[in-house]
Amino acid sequence: MRGSAIIYRSANQRVMQYLIDASVYVFRAHYSMPDDMVDDDGNPINALYGYCRFLGNFMEQVKPEYVAVLFDESLSKSFRTKIYPEYKANREPAPPELKRQFAQCRRFTRALGLMECASPDYEADDLIGTLVAEGRKQGRPSTIVSRDKDLTQLVSKVDVFWDFAGKGRIKYDQIPEFFGVWPEQIADFLALAGDSADNIPGVPGVGKKTAAALLQHFGSLEKVYDNLERVHEVNVRGAKTLGDKLNTHKDAAMLARKLTGLVCDAVFERPASDLRPVAPDLGEINALFDEAGIGQALRRQAARVSDLA
Repeated sequence: MRGSAIIYRSANQRVMQYLIDASVYVFRAHYSMPDDMVDDDGNPINALYGYCRFLGNFMEQVKPEYVAVLFDESLSKSFRTKIYPEYKANREPAPPELKRQFAQCRRFTRALGLMECASPDYEADDLIGTLVAEGRKQGRPSTIVSRDKDLTQLVSKVDVFWDFAGKGRIKYDQIPEFFGVWPEQIADFLALAGDSADNIPGVPGVGKKTAAALLQHFGSLEKVYDNLERVHEVNVRGAKTLGDKLNTHKDAAMLARKLTGLVCDAVFERPASDLRPVAPDLGEINALFDEAGIGQALRRQAARVSDLA
């Protein structure tokens, strides 16, 4: 049973739901915090510490009325690997010490009173996409807290992409400045240019500049392929042979597009209405911090978050 909902609201604040791509911040903490941070048994706690500090900072700064924290459960098992077994095959599996900390981060998230979720079939991006779609049905805009460009495809004119502690808040009209194309073109862009981070090859010989130019000229991947005879009009190097290249690798582009688009109707363990924070369980947080050997600073921060009720 979840406790009574806490409602965070400030004067003139637009009701916004915040959807946190948690794995990004766990990995960021893992690689940025000292790796000699360990508990009494020698287990690393750097990712846990950094993540807890990030989430506490976020809650104190934002005081969200609606928030969900989404994790990736597996890099090797999802509907995308069934479509393309090489999807993300270039990534090394998380080491055991990091897997342990991921479990601790999820435990802390729940203890802080926030909805957290992961799925064996869908990535965190898909869960975020589903909550964005659900929020729109309820007239609620979304702020997507992440550094992952893939998620910018979800941003509408009322939504925000927030690279917390990075580039900051990026609105719909600013997406092209940072990522080269409009939000609704991101999946098509990645299908054409490929995405090395996810091991998606795209169309051989089509780089980011060419992909962006094609989409600026034609609007979408579908319209590019509807107008191959006009591709030579695009002002890019090799435009004369680009149409033949795209035609030859059409199957690769269409396969990539199935991988780069996000699912917005994933099945959740809990209803989207569960996005309201509840009172933190300070006893559970202190127990976790006792096990990890974490001192007073993060405990005081958790207590401040609890006081926001």
